[in-house]
Amino acid sequence: MSKLMMPAIAMAALAAARPVAVIGGPRADGDDPEALLKKVSQQLETLNSDTKKVAENALSESKKAGEVSAETKAAADQLLNQQTAMNKVVEGLKNTLEGLDSKVLEVSQQVAAGGGRRGSDAPQSLGAAFVAHEDEIKAFLNNGATGVLNIQIQNAITTADGSGGGLIYHDEERTPINMPKRQLRVRDLVSVGRTSSNLVPYRRQTVRSGASAAIAEGGTYLESSFGWEKTDAKVKKIGAVTNITEETMTDADLLQTEIDTELRYDLDLEEERQLLAGDGVGENQSGLITNAPAFVAAGGLPNQTRIDRLRLAILQVVLADYIPTAMLLNPLDWAAIDLLKDDQQRFIFGNPGAQTTPMLWGKDVVESNTMTGGEWLVGDLKRAATIYDRSDVEVLISSEHDTNFVEDMLTMKARKRLAFANRRPAATVSGDFTFA
Repeated sequence: MSKLMMPAIAMAALAAARPVAVIGGPRADGDDPEALLKKVSQQLETLNSDTKKVAENALSESKKAGEVSAETKAAADQLLNQQTAMNKVVEGLKNTLEGLDSKVLEVSQQVAAGGGRRGSDAPQSLGAAFVAHEDEIKAFLNNGATGVLNIQIQNAITTADGSGGGLIYHDEERTPINMPKRQLRVRDLVSVGRTSSNLVPYRRQTVRSGASAAIAEGGTYLESSFGWEKTDAKVKKIGAVTNITEETMTDADLLQTEIDTELRYDLDLEEERQLLAGDGVGENQSGLITNAPAFVAAGGLPNQTRIDRLRLAILQVVLADYIPTAMLLNPLDWAAIDLLKDDQQRFIFGNPGAQTTPMLWGKDVVESNTMTGGEWLVGDLKRAATIYDRSDVEVLISSEHDTNFVEDMLTMKARKRLAFANRRPAATVSGDFTFA
């Protein structure tokens, strides 16, 4: 029985010996939280020391008395509640101080990073907003840290620097947006072969004087004359270089591929210019327009519009015993033909609702920006000329050019070699849209 009553007896003795100042909540008396925690901790230590003494006395009295009164039990319960409240106050003060320390540190770091230079509109962290309500926190502590402290955080986390902006990562499109590239059409219109030499000789017929005729028995045959000339197409080179620093080539992983692609396009574009209109001087190729016979209108036929002239060009090629297959025009000239209208504003040739391959007089129309505006070429281009490729495009990189080695520079060189043979110039005709 005495063992079961020990807690109640001890609480009764503690109630009799409790310090008066401990009843109720601790008073702040204007102290800051750290000083208040120190004071309350000292009181709690005193209380624990007195509790130990009273417990020893209570044990001695229980042996003598044998029982504990109802009044003593009630006092013990009240003292137990007060001791629990005291422990909560101490724990709350510790948590408050730890929270304030962390918030002050956070605000200090934000200010050191420049977060305090934007004025009242700058986004606040939780710690900064908590410290900003210092008066409310002190009032809460002075009231014994009882009740609920409600602090509203007005500034949300945003995408600005100093808030959530530093953690936002942006997707990057790594494929560069390059300048547009022209569709290169001329190479597809002519024949293409290969050569393993620096020169492509070929023979071209220059004389055909046929004298075939019906001959009577015992009659004399007439003599026909034929003649050929030996000519050749010389292999010539097209090339270009560009310089890059070694650091750029190393750091930009896409650079080599992009420059390689650009150099190849640059060579192909120059090749198209040479095939179409090269003047044959020096290392230039002799192009299709340079070798094509000039347009001569057949007498007595209409020649007032672009459509008229192109039909007469077809006729000229046909009269030379070739069958034209294509027309090469500048896009502006083809648009002018498509937009021709009659007196009632109806399209004569073009049909805006039709999705068809451009054709005129049954021949394919090839639009090319390489063709000068106002000029045209008509003919059987496959029979007229042949490309002989000596080597495809080569792209080489060297650090040995000029002062590259001592300057950490690289030189990228692109080149290709080909010969262009105008084998049957009469299969084409060239002209313009200039009308008298």
